[in-house]
Amino acid sequence: MSIAVTAAGRETPIVSLIERLTLLLTGSTSEDYDAERGQAVTRVVNGPLTLLCLIVALLLGDQDATFTILVISAYAAIYIPASWILLLRTIKRPGYNFGRRVFAMVNDYLAMTFVLAMGGAYTLPVWALVLWVTVGNGLRFGLRYLVAATGCALASLVVTWMFNAYWQANPFMVVTLAITAILVPAYIFGLLARLQAVYNTALEANLAKSRFLAQASHDLRQPIHAISLYIACLQDAGLGAEERSMVEKIDRSLHSVSRLFRSLLDISTLDSGKVQPSVKPVAIGKLLEDIAQQNSRAAEWAKVSLRVVPCAHHVLADDVLLTTMIQNILSNAFKYAPGRKVLLGCRRRGGKLAITVHDQGEGIAEVHLPHVFEEFYQIREKGDRDVEGVGLGLPIVLRLGRLMNLTVGMRSVQGRGTTVSIEGLEIVPAPATPAPRKDVPLPSVMNGLRVLLVEDDQDVLLATATLLEKWGCTVRAETAPPATVDGCDVLVTDFDLGGKRTGADCIALVRKLAREDVPAIVMTGHDETRVRAELGDPSIPILAKPVHPAEMRSVLSTVVLGMSGRRQPKDQASP
Repeated sequence: MSIAVTAAGRETPIVSLIERLTLLLTGSTSEDYDAERGQAVTRVVNGPLTLLCLIVALLLGDQDATFTILVISAYAAIYIPASWILLLRTIKRPGYNFGRRVFAMVNDYLAMTFVLAMGGAYTLPVWALVLWVTVGNGLRFGLRYLVAATGCALASLVVTWMFNAYWQANPFMVVTLAITAILVPAYIFGLLARLQAVYNTALEANLAKSRFLAQASHDLRQPIHAISLYIACLQDAGLGAEERSMVEKIDRSLHSVSRLFRSLLDISTLDSGKVQPSVKPVAIGKLLEDIAQQNSRAAEWAKVSLRVVPCAHHVLADDVLLTTMIQNILSNAFKYAPGRKVLLGCRRRGGKLAITVHDQGEGIAEVHLPHVFEEFYQIREKGDRDVEGVGLGLPIVLRLGRLMNLTVGMRSVQGRGTTVSIEGLEIVPAPATPAPRKDVPLPSVMNGLRVLLVEDDQDVLLATATLLEKWGCTVRAETAPPATVDGCDVLVTDFDLGGKRTGADCIALVRKLAREDVPAIVMTGHDETRVRAELGDPSIPILAKPVHPAEMRSVLSTVVLGMSGRRQPKDQASP
């Protein structure tokens, strides 16, 4: 059995058909459901039905043929085209638009009033549409629109009474309709007000939860980050076999805790709505190789044989968000298919690229498949061993996929394994490659490198400085942005430095004091997108805490290699 989850909402066949047609006409892509679009689709469906009612009423009445044709033509020529124009505009430019909402409401009530006034007794059922539209405006747009729509409905009733002889001859019917037009919206108003109060309470609780998760995961990242660096120092300290085995187990446990806090921060960041994709051409083959390399130790711990299928394509994507998606899927494969083979690769589907992760684990029972993308849902069977995690990996994958208009699917067969796919990646030509540069030999790239380290947490500062010195760097460690800069090859700074100062402020100050663009690296426990926006410089690497020492060394080496030829560490300078 397989299950596919997409960003699109579920709709009725007629709504789906109309929206497919309008998307084709406008050249737009599918957007998440919004209230204005739903109202516009309803208008397009109701227009022909109301016109049919008007035709029947006029044909059964005693009006002459010329009058009948004029009335029908006026309705068909004005209201129906206006309804389609509103739908096309809503799909082309989705979201809130006050002027468009007012125009749509006026258009609706004028059309319905026209039909009621012209049709006599035969168009009386159209009053049900008036109530439907009135309640619909309130449910879709809120209490103020419900009040305004109720006023429009009563105005419609008055105008119809003034021009329709049948209504004038039945005053008690008009009074009954007027009472209905007041009582039904008033009842809905009370329900909406109570629902809004409950919703606001739930929203505040959810925001408080998100803030707590973000703050807790950020604060706990600091000591975990320091422990990770101290472990790296211990691994290079010439320990015996038994001691190295113990340090390795500590590192493995710490890696699990680190991934847990990363998931908590990811979900709280997504809840805040501040994550915005930065799409650019990405070499998918290199991205997959890098991800496999970053997860090699986790695969080794799980005794998983991880194989990557080479891919030469480039796709449009946010490489950071896409990396997070794939890493979460791999983490699940390692947990649920230990000691098995895991395959990471790509394939073309419908002219686009799909990334697939296939494991040879036990598979997932059919009863669990519809729920695997729900937050905090974990597969538990009687007698199962405990599996680390809180059930946030796949929900994060799904939500990140929605941000990039990608489809996340899963196929699983018990006893044969599970395949998770990320589909819909647009293939693009490879960008022009820069001319190759002459690399500095890696073994000596750190020797004598002058690093200015700024970190307000003493434990993290000491751990980072100790590790950098073991790599051969000359470190100047500061708990705040320095007042002077004397000989600095690279700046490594935390982002939150206290005293309303950030890593961006530190970088600007150091570069001003040094009178040159000193290469910088930022370490942070916050959302990378927010930090990137505040830095305003896409060339500055950002390391998410807790930083794995191998990742720090790789980034630092890349920065040093990038500045070779412009400046050199002391021991590599020309005599």
